[in-house]
Amino acid sequence: MNQSSLPRFAFLFSVLLAVFLSVSLSVATTQAPAPAEFKISFTNITKAAGLTHKTIYGDEQKNKYLLETTGSGVAWFDYDNDGWLDLFFVNGSRFSGIVKGQEPTTKLYKNNRNGTFTDVTAKSGLAKTGWGQSVCVGDFDNDGWDDLFVSYFGKNSLYKNNGNGSFTDVTDKAGVGVNKTRWGSGSAFLDFDKDGDLDLFVGSYIDFDVKTAPTPETGPCLYKGVMVACGPPGLTGGVNTLYLNNGNGTFTDVSEKSGIRKTIGTYALGVLIADFDNDTWPDIYVANDSAPAALYHNNGNGTFTDIGVESGAAYSGDGKPQAGMGVSAGDFDGDGWLDIFKTNFSGDTSTLYRNLGKNNFDDVTFAAGIGLNTRWLGWGCGFFDPDNDGWPDILLVNGHVYPEVGKLTTEAGYAQRKVLYRNLRNKTFQDVTEKIGGALLEPTASRGCAFGDFDNDGDVDVVINPVNELPVLMRLDSPAPKDGGNNWIAVKAVGVTSNRSGIGARVTCVTEEKTQFNEVRSGGSYYSQNDLRVHFGIGKATKVKTIEIHWPSGKVSKLSDVAVNQVVVVKEQ
Repeated sequence: MNQSSLPRFAFLFSVLLAVFLSVSLSVATTQAPAPAEFKISFTNITKAAGLTHKTIYGDEQKNKYLLETTGSGVAWFDYDNDGWLDLFFVNGSRFSGIVKGQEPTTKLYKNNRNGTFTDVTAKSGLAKTGWGQSVCVGDFDNDGWDDLFVSYFGKNSLYKNNGNGSFTDVTDKAGVGVNKTRWGSGSAFLDFDKDGDLDLFVGSYIDFDVKTAPTPETGPCLYKGVMVACGPPGLTGGVNTLYLNNGNGTFTDVSEKSGIRKTIGTYALGVLIADFDNDTWPDIYVANDSAPAALYHNNGNGTFTDIGVESGAAYSGDGKPQAGMGVSAGDFDGDGWLDIFKTNFSGDTSTLYRNLGKNNFDDVTFAAGIGLNTRWLGWGCGFFDPDNDGWPDILLVNGHVYPEVGKLTTEAGYAQRKVLYRNLRNKTFQDVTEKIGGALLEPTASRGCAFGDFDNDGDVDVVINPVNELPVLMRLDSPAPKDGGNNWIAVKAVGVTSNRSGIGARVTCVTEEKTQFNEVRSGGSYYSQNDLRVHFGIGKATKVKTIEIHWPSGKVSKLSDVAVNQVVVVKEQ
């Protein structure tokens, strides 16, 4: 360094020092005291609740093909309209070892309203074998009964709810089946053109053919020196599909015309529908494996543009593509914009994208305190409010992709614990998993995960669909309001001009303390379906000043002075 450069260096140093001190002071002065300890608990009640089937997915010791690794989803939905959430589990298969006539099938359980469920699969018409992937819920024919869509490796399935406890497979009539090598992944119903009929988006992972797919030995494919299933890098990525509802029980593939196929992303897994730019049109976010995520902006004219890269929501903060799995939306900082949480592969962090508005996102993973964990391999996830304090927290469920990692001391195991991040109300989170303990610490080879208040007690419970294990139903218990706990409100939206499920409706809840909002959403998490009722924790508020619903049709419903601790059914007028 020469003498003439010293003054410039000193100046730059002083500027950098000032910036550092300013940032440090800002951080110090904005760190609000953490809220009181969680007074909540999670209990695994799977067996007591009567969930007795085992999800079968690939070989339990060594996977030959990538198809054996992804697992499947689970759905909370009220198929019989009795006001109590029922359960639907997608199931998988194996390449060998399955006795003919005893193949695993999808499962439907009816909620008995007493903390238990009854397997009603046989009479429901929903039993199907095969490599099941995702499930989403929506009343596609607007008859008042929620229907089911299940994606598969191979032919997908669309089930019409007959309203009498049974379902009819209308896949062929509807035109949403695919060829035998297509690998359907995440899926969701949405009304992208706001005509009152639910359309359907289906992601695709890879084009896969067992006859030509590489194996660990032929690859050879290694993970930290251990032979494992090959892919997805090096394999042909799948193409996503958008189906337009024709309003007569059939759908038309508009993927090319709408611009859905014009994207740099591939290897789709989790799918999330949300209005990210507050323009009233539903957008589509897709978590891609080993590739940049896609954010399809709805242009409001029947077309979409992938703005993932320019929006800042495609890569990690350091510009790298990630192995995205599950994805969720929520306004974690209360600024009126829906943020994105995405789970990723082990050795990486999950990603939290803060929505800055105007289609701009900022990766705040490390600033928010979520970058501390890199050993978990995340799948299903969700923003939810377990203590009803009005600030959405985050839960993710984990499990490694390769059974063979049991041989490695560098990994957290094949079955892994969950992670619960508490929202500290200052744009940061704290990992409180070990403090809460209980079912959160039980290792599970998790995949799909869904959130819903199955016992209607005002707190949101969690169900997990793992691989080669029994399901996991975690009942959430928090103090009742009379015992010092927080109050809550839930809203069930029933469309009239809009779709009957109310999907896409934006619900705003206003109390003296806080304004919150969320949307009625199909699909999400990893391959799963949450409760369609929108739940808000409202802290110590003793009434809700207003509930406002902005319907996809453009109509607005408003309720005032609403009593707390109840499910409010709002029908579009």
